Amino acid sequence: MDRLMEMEAFAKVVDNGGFTDAAKKMGLSKSAVSKHVSSLESRLGARLLNRTTRRVSPTEIGLAYYDKAKQVLVDAIEADAMVSSMQIAPRGSLRLGASPDFGGNHLSNALGGFLGQFPEVSVDMVLSNRNLDPVADNFDLVIRVGQQQDSSIMAKKLATTRMQIIGSPSYFEEHGMPNRIDDLNQHSLLHYSSQPNGSVWKLKSCSGETRTVRASGNLTANDGQSLLQAAEAGLGIAFLPCFLYHKAMESGKIIPALADLPVQSQDIYAMYPHGQYTQPKLRAFLDYLSDHFKTKGMGVW
Repeated sequence: MDRLMEMEAFAKVVDNGGFTDAAKKMGLSKSAVSKHVSSLESRLGARLLNRTTRRVSPTEIGLAYYDKAKQVLVDAIEADAMVSSMQIAPRGSLRLGASPDFGGNHLSNALGGFLGQFPEVSVDMVLSNRNLDPVADNFDLVIRVGQQQDSSIMAKKLATTRMQIIGSPSYFEEHGMPNRIDDLNQHSLLHYSSQPNGSVWKLKSCSGETRTVRASGNLTANDGQSLLQAAEAGLGIAFLPCFLYHKAMESGKIIPALADLPVQSQDIYAMYPHGQYTQPKLRAFLDYLSDHFKTKGMGVW
């Protein structure tokens, strides 16, 4: 006989206190339920139920087996539901969180193609410089840039962005081009005010060691786009991800400094609560983003 059917029959008998009500719940005859339970006991070589003319109750072994059997049955139901959900067309509202830097520069452009491909999905995008939490802040998905250490949240790497020290040609003409990491101490350094490690840049030197530089400029901001504009205006030197500065560099508004330093990078992650990947709308969006970045050549950029 089917092992799951035997487990289900046994669990239903325990839940309902007898074979008659269990048979009704399962849509089977009383004798069929009895056969399933007898087959289970025979296969296990143990008596799982105490049977009297008035009531049926689990034995000590039966009670222990019941707890495990219930979990197996729940897992089986969830597995079936997962397969079913994966075949359902994505639909519903997707609540998405990201920083203004990344959301404004890349997610907005990507959403057009996604919504065109999945017209039954609507997106509620929230842009914030705060470190959004997909669980605490009730998001289906949050995009984060940088190392992720929260093991309670699922993370899918989407791309990698290069970090570069940059400034305007006019700034370097007036203040000189730094040639060594130590030279940065003589410059105005534009810095993120929301960095968890304070006003410090961590740079990898040519010898491979990590060096720290105190950002002592007269401008900080919690928004990378503002720092980029300040750098373009000649207010100082910034240390920014490529997805922010690449257009400004192509147009010549900013140029790199200390370009001989080892390439430094940050990974970009999609963060979502455990168990949410089975939702068709979330799975479709994650797959779309991965393909989008690869197609645009943004696997590393």
